[in-house]
Amino acid sequence: MSDVRSLAGLVFAAIAIAASAQADTTQPQPNPPRSLSPVPNRAPLLPDAFYSLPLGAVKPVGWLKNELKIQAAGLSGHLDEFWPDVGSNSAWLGGTGEAWERGPYYLDGLVPLAYELDDPVLIEKVRKWVNFTLDHQRPDGAIGPEKNTDWWPDMIMLKALTQYQEATGDARVVPALEKFFAYQAATLAANPLQKWAQYRWGDELLSIIWLYNRDGDSKLLDLARQIAGQGFDWKALYANFPFTGKVAKKDADLRSHGVNNAMAIKTGAVWSVISGNPADRDASRQMLDTLNRYHGLPNGTFAADEHLAGRDPDQGTELCAIVEEMFSIETLTRIYGDSHIAGRLERLAYNALPAVFSKDMWAHQYDEQPNQVLVSKAPRDWTTNGDDSNLFGLEPNYGCCTANMHQGWPKFTASTWMATADKGLVAVVLAPTEVNTVVNDVPVRIVEETEYPFAENVTIRVEPARPVAFPITLPVSPYTSETVIRVNGAAQRNLASGQFYRIAREWTAGDVIQIKMPFPVMVGTGYRSSVYVTLGPLLFSLDIGERWKKLERKGETADWEVDPTTPWNYGLIIHPADPQSAFTINRGQMGNQPFSPEGTPVSLTAKGVRIRSWKLVDNSAGPLPQSPVKESGGAETLKLIPYGAAKLRITEFPEIIR
Repeated sequence: MSDVRSLAGLVFAAIAIAASAQADTTQPQPNPPRSLSPVPNRAPLLPDAFYSLPLGAVKPVGWLKNELKIQAAGLSGHLDEFWPDVGSNSAWLGGTGEAWERGPYYLDGLVPLAYELDDPVLIEKVRKWVNFTLDHQRPDGAIGPEKNTDWWPDMIMLKALTQYQEATGDARVVPALEKFFAYQAATLAANPLQKWAQYRWGDELLSIIWLYNRDGDSKLLDLARQIAGQGFDWKALYANFPFTGKVAKKDADLRSHGVNNAMAIKTGAVWSVISGNPADRDASRQMLDTLNRYHGLPNGTFAADEHLAGRDPDQGTELCAIVEEMFSIETLTRIYGDSHIAGRLERLAYNALPAVFSKDMWAHQYDEQPNQVLVSKAPRDWTTNGDDSNLFGLEPNYGCCTANMHQGWPKFTASTWMATADKGLVAVVLAPTEVNTVVNDVPVRIVEETEYPFAENVTIRVEPARPVAFPITLPVSPYTSETVIRVNGAAQRNLASGQFYRIAREWTAGDVIQIKMPFPVMVGTGYRSSVYVTLGPLLFSLDIGERWKKLERKGETADWEVDPTTPWNYGLIIHPADPQSAFTINRGQMGNQPFSPEGTPVSLTAKGVRIRSWKLVDNSAGPLPQSPVKESGGAETLKLIPYGAAKLRITEFPEIIR
């Protein structure tokens, strides 16, 4: 076993190989062959523990590929066909329509979705946006609609362009970014960061670092320092954190805004790559710890509907905050090489993310509640959000999430595998994927076959083009102390739960790694001493009957309410001396959509008692009874299903004592 962070000083050689079929060398090539190898940080930047593989080096397989295909067949693949904000009249396509963040948001998720699926229809849509942006860059270097003078939408477009360049090798992107940053450096004093850009400045640093690692222009680091000087000081806010409970409407501002905080989680660590200041690097850890302490929810995220909202499971989380927190955690995992932070990414991706979508991904919520027993057009105890906020639909409450939701699954897929600084590869989290990269000049293909997180077994097949020595680093599950890892049948020793495990050897075609993780049911303590239940990374919720009611047609989709058809107000009977004995694990076959009540391959049964005094208040499950609760009613057998599959649910249960 190795502490991967200690390897961060080593240099990973980047070897370029062609990603497509053999090119016709008799014809002029407009672009260099794209690389499937990572690009390490260039001095004087601090090294990262891990390095992202270029977009397209990691592809989904199995249930994860199917999830992306469902997404492509739903809103993400068709939104531009009927939603004007990202349609042909977008100002980002030369029209007179929306000119701010929605076009760039849409492209930022569409690029990885298109190229991970190799979907020609989606790729053509990507090219339309990218080509217009690059072909219409103004002589001074500015990009996008002339009427937009806000730096924030540009920051999103830069992220989309860097992903596109990695996926295609398009030779136009690097010069376009160089021109843009020169323009920004010349005009930033007169047009400084304002409002959203001032709070989200960490996102632009990612693109500056990306370009500096490719062209080495030190003026880029000067620009980064200029941006940091204008950006909001998140480190100072969290050193004396004022938002220790639900934020009242009168106190809500951009500092308490959930999406701003979700984006800012990465800012300190990203800035530390340039500043070299350990306090900056530690600031991101402090943000995570503080958000979890005062606003954390068992689904891996924090309550913010739309502002920070405490730990009550009746409070919600905005979809934008979920996908942006995922991206921040993916970034922190790369910088830190920390298995515990990678584990948070698993919890988010396998619980909070799928819960906020309808099973066909033609509808989504603005706010998702852990204890969500009614989805309706009605007022709730939100800080600022409106009556539409927890409907499933096209743009419930506000359309920012409609534009931004697409990045969740694709960027997660891209981040499941990374390169280590010691010229190896790391499975950051476990998921069904295929990796194609180059290690020590040798093309390497790795296929990870698994139904994880719904199952306990993983098989990883290593297929180098010829024998090659390099380390493969794997996560050892924190959810069991009995993980077994075998390489070609030989058990590995000294595994530590919740840590990364490094296997250094010469790999040959046909080598197989097998991981077995016998997960026990685990019971955690939540708000007001409630209990929540997990099996591996999956959080479980009460299976409540759902009746979907169409409210209104919206283009190619609709807005929906969901009524409960079965009771929801249950507490769980837990045996304090042996909590696991209260549950039975039921396993079956995976359906087309595992994040649906009928498609999930795993469920739990337990005993519970109805708490008849626990009723709806303000259209949500009323105040969570303080546990333990003494109830004399008859015990009933309850079914619990994965949180992401339950669109109505109780997740934090009162604990019943008899």
